[in-house]
Amino acid sequence: MTQSPSPFDYEAAVLACARGERFALRALYEQEGRWLLGVALRIVRDRARAEDVLHDAMLQVWQHAGSFQPALGSARGWVYTIVRHRALREVRLPERLQTLDTPELVSLSDARQAASPVDDEQDRGLDADSLERCLQRLDELRRRCVVQAFVEGYTHEQIAERLQTPLGTVKSWIRRSLASLKECLA
Repeated sequence: MTQSPSPFDYEAAVLACARGERFALRALYEQEGRWLLGVALRIVRDRARAEDVLHDAMLQVWQHAGSFQPALGSARGWVYTIVRHRALREVRLPERLQTLDTPELVSLSDARQAASPVDDEQDRGLDADSLERCLQRLDELRRRCVVQAFVEGYTHEQIAERLQTPLGTVKSWIRRSLASLKECLA
């Protein structure tokens, strides 16, 4: 009987980074690097820039691991948030702003394909398939808002402009959709 590998302990890895244990940063990178690169790539849309974003974000994880507070959320989410914010900061630089003239609906499967090689699909399939299933339960406009905000990295204001919908409505759709996704995935 084969024993399944124990799940990766993100919190322990981040806390080890806070103690200055370099192996923990390497373990985090080996565990999530290709997925984190996919997040950055989806936002900045240039592989070299995405690699720079990931590098800077991993340095930030290392330097600020001591500020991680488990009571406020998961360590994995904290790392992804750092990468996402780093990527958003990169595209929001005035000389690098992108035009928003071609709204498109990107599916989660497109994001997954950009994020990782095929051999890792088995490790992630169940979680990603569950998320895809839950996303499909959302109304199309609400799903589009969530995907544009969390996969493509657009701000609420940019989404409202793209959809020609009031900002308050977009914020409400995203908040309610996230609550629905959380309930569906529970």
